Amino acid sequence: MKKELIIFLSIFLVLALGMHFKEFTTHPIDHILALPHAGAFGLGPFHPLIITTFFYLVLALFRGIAKLFNRKK
Repeated sequence: MKKELIIFLSIFLVLALGMHFKEFTTHPIDHILALPHAGAFGLGPFHPLIITTFFYLVLALFRGIAKLFNRKK
């Protein structure tokens, strides 16, 4: 469980910094405080969690497929 939480938070940080690097380096507090008024992709203030969850599930799918092929018989 702890490992999965670390993976989820890592994906969150990479995506957040990748998409909003300039905002986080110039005015991070203002950017975070504007989150309740965000309208990214029509998802509103929950867009960071929804997008991160999507990428986490895609990664989990690939990890599951890799685990199936790496089983030792």
